[in-house]
Order: sequence, then structure tokens, then C-alpha cells
Amino acid sequence: MVVAVAEESRGAEQARSWIERSGATYWTLIDPEHRVSALYGMVNVPQAVWIDERGCIVRPAETAGSTDHFRRMDRVSKVLPPEDFAARAEARALYLDAVRDWVRTGKHALSPKAVARRQPRITTDIVLALAHFRLGVWLRGQGRDAESDRHFAKASKLHPESWCLWRQAADLEKIGKAVGPEFWERVDALGEKAYYQPPDIPGFRPA
Repeated sequence: MVVAVAEESRGAEQARSWIERSGATYWTLIDPEHRVSALYGMVNVPQAVWIDERGCIVRPAETAGSTDHFRRMDRVSKVLPPEDFAARAEARALYLDAVRDWVRTGKHALSPKAVARRQPRITTDIVLALAHFRLGVWLRGQGRDAESDRHFAKASKLHPESWCLWRQAADLEKIGKAVGPEFWERVDALGEKAYYQPPDIPGFRPA
């Protein structure tokens, strides 16, 4: 079964329109404290974790079909070149096919040792970043915006790889910031480094 989790600190009402628009027929949970991403080491969306019928992780957190083709879109019109649009659609289909193959045949499942090697490590800095982030969310709810922003900034400094934390904080700080110039500046600063790291599944390649 598929379970989707919305990492949305503003709660169900904020996520509702996106969920309803998708027409999802699977469970969609709301995670205002970002506990799922903290537990599984997720740093971006969409990411997926594959868990078998025994409750064992067979693929740790990885990019779930998204690609870096979006980096070549026109930043005014938000339109992708046709070849990038097609390549992005192909990657999404490839990932879904891989999930189906796993369900039917067990293909693409990793050994316990491989899972252990790939499982993201939760460091002291990451734990502190999550604490600063949650405190920032609470302070925002109390109307203490300046204090909230300081804790959000500290969270991103401690855990710069987490786009989940930065984008949620940006949304809470200013409407549109998470997809505006500040976002693109951060993406451009990556240089050759991937925003969406391709999953280690045959057929995937860097955008």
C-alpha cells in the first residue's frame, strides 16, 4: 500500500487543497512536526522509503521520481523545454514501474547490509536543527516572528542539506519565499551538485 505524508507545519487545512487536487485514493497523513522526515532521514520532497510486509526497510529514503530537469525551466513562465518535460515524465514513470516490480517480484529490494550502509545518519547537528525548527514553528504560532526566524536560520545552518526544513521555514516566514528568488539562489549555489539525487535504480541518470 501507498502512504503519503504531507510535511506541513500549518496543518491539514493548508495541505487539504493539494491532497484533494491530486485525487489520491491512498492514505495521506499530515505531519506538522516533520517527524517522518526526521525518523527516516528525508531531506527533500518527494522522497520515498520502501518497507516490506515484515516492516523492514528495503530501500531507505531516496528521491521518488523527481529530477533536476526543473532547473532549466523558464523562471518567469515556469515552462520547461519540451525535451526536459518529456525526460521528467519518463523518470517518474520509471520510478513507478520500479515500485510495481518490487511489489510483484521483489526486484530492487536491497539487502539488510546495503540498507544499513545507505540509511542516512542522524547526527547531533541534525537533532539540534530539528529542535530549533520545531521551536521556530511554535514561536511562529505565538506571534513571535523575529524569534522564530532566528531559530529557523539556526536550523538551516546546522542542517543545510535539508530542503524540507528550509522550504517549510521559508513558507512560514513569507508567502512565496520557498519558490521565489531566495529558492533559486539556493538552487544555483549547488553548482554541479544535484538538487534531486537520482535513485540507484537501473535507468536513472542525472538530468
